[in-house]
Amino acid sequence: MKLYHHPLSGHAHRARLFLSLIGQPVELIEVDLASRAHKHADFLKINPFGQVPVLVDGDVAVPDSNAILVYASKKLGKTDWLPESPAEAAAVQRWLSVAAGDIAFGPAAARLVTVFAATLDADAAIARAHVVLKRMDDALADRNWIAADHPTIADVALYSYTARAPEGFVDLADYRNVREWLARVEALPGFVDFQKTPVGLAA
Repeated sequence: MKLYHHPLSGHAHRARLFLSLIGQPVELIEVDLASRAHKHADFLKINPFGQVPVLVDGDVAVPDSNAILVYASKKLGKTDWLPESPAEAAAVQRWLSVAAGDIAFGPAAARLVTVFAATLDADAAIARAHVVLKRMDDALADRNWIAADHPTIADVALYSYTARAPEGFVDLADYRNVREWLARVEALPGFVDFQKTPVGLAA
């Protein structure tokens, strides 16, 4: 398997993290976003959306970080990470949607402003981040993992941008359950860290 990624992309990190957690060897191919390599014709043949990450497994190309988590779970038979029971599968999907929505438009967007100088409304992104963090904190009040009684791809999908939320001036101090959950993810065998950037509250 080959993973086209960028070390500062939280979406790319969640794909890399999951492959490491399940012990799947992968060739990492860094895409130079600064030179817009992700918009070049060769890359667009792999992913017409022009985004990282992309997982290439033989003749199968899988764009989108959450899709990569699903593909790797199914392809490699990691049913603990993507449960088959209707209730648990639905819970995982719910939090994958949160990762693609609330997290992307909250802490991820706030971090885009500080790390990549994106022209977004930072205050609005920070406000959205605190809404979703409160919901996550509440959900973790009586459980160790977000969607089941064990780690799933939902935890992986939520981890990267939550862990680096302070880089976008999003303070995690009020979310003890979230902070303890981050520590549990980081203690999993095979964990790989998400590259830090000294900006925002992390400066």
